[in-house]
Amino acid sequence: MNSILINYILKNFLKSFLIVTIIFYSFGMILNLFEEVEFFKNLNVSFTVPFVMTSIFIPSMIINILPFIIFISSIWFILKIKNNKDFLTLKVFGFSNLKLFFLLAMTAFLLGWFILFFINPITSSLSKYYENTKSKYSKDIDHLITFNSSGLWIKENIENKQRVIFGSGIDGNNLIDVTILHYDKDSNLIQKIIANKANIVTNEWFLNEVQIFSPEDGAIKYSKIKELNIKSNYNLQKINSLYKNFDTLSFIDLIFNFQKLIDTGYSEKFLNKSFHAMLALPFFLMLMTGIASIFTMSTFKRSNNFTIISFGLITTAATFYFKDLSIALGQTERIPLILSLWSPIIILGLITIVGVLQINEK
Repeated sequence: MNSILINYILKNFLKSFLIVTIIFYSFGMILNLFEEVEFFKNLNVSFTVPFVMTSIFIPSMIINILPFIIFISSIWFILKIKNNKDFLTLKVFGFSNLKLFFLLAMTAFLLGWFILFFINPITSSLSKYYENTKSKYSKDIDHLITFNSSGLWIKENIENKQRVIFGSGIDGNNLIDVTILHYDKDSNLIQKIIANKANIVTNEWFLNEVQIFSPEDGAIKYSKIKELNIKSNYNLQKINSLYKNFDTLSFIDLIFNFQKLIDTGYSEKFLNKSFHAMLALPFFLMLMTGIASIFTMSTFKRSNNFTIISFGLITTAATFYFKDLSIALGQTERIPLILSLWSPIIILGLITIVGVLQINEK
């Protein structure tokens, strides 16, 4: 009998999770489709292109809001079995509040690991494809920045000419092995600059060990100088925020290719943040399910459903705000970065322990 009841609970809980996920996916499709249509409206593409781009962008967004989705799913499932009296039936057959809580929490915990190892690699590949495709269609845009296996590429318009910048990677505050090409308005090469490295902390870049090649009267004029300053629309902070996309990294990449990612230009601080943010996901899902269970199992009155849902949503919003605030404190080095990522988990864990003790007495 217990195995039948467990199968019933798991089947309906996962069904609720799937339905809520599909609802969020549909809303995401509708909202993001307008943005993609706006991007592609002046390009010669069919309507299917923005639709496809939207469909491959949304899965990464869904993973980012999974704690919220699992929270809504848990509340919906528990309220449903309470309202149709299945909850009382479960209690008759020996399913206490505590037992139901642990079953749902462990299911969410294992679901988090399944997503990290099997779903996240797929969504990260989709994000990479999304960014690469958008970059190809952005060839006519004045400013473009992209990062691939060969290095960093920047395209920008300055005064009456166009500039293309390539660097093999970022080391500290410097872009290394820099090549800069300047073109006139007719796309004719007017200057090529090669430098060992460029300090890009500010919008005024400082190039070291510079070689300059300029076509002149059918010949190439060559000069070599120690330093050269150029002004760019980009600096280190802006580049980091643009090309180091968290969604393009999978959990498996971070486990097996950590050092390789550092060698290609990713900062160790950024990778550690990404790794611990992903590692915390199963715990976050488990605790959000626990919080939902505490809210919904605290009373049997059907009239309190609206109050439970409203208070739960407010609590979830506050949790996400605290999580973002904690990460911001970590990024500004007010507190250790790793602690900032795990402190919301620790606090939610303490709240859940207290709440579980209360619902166990019901």
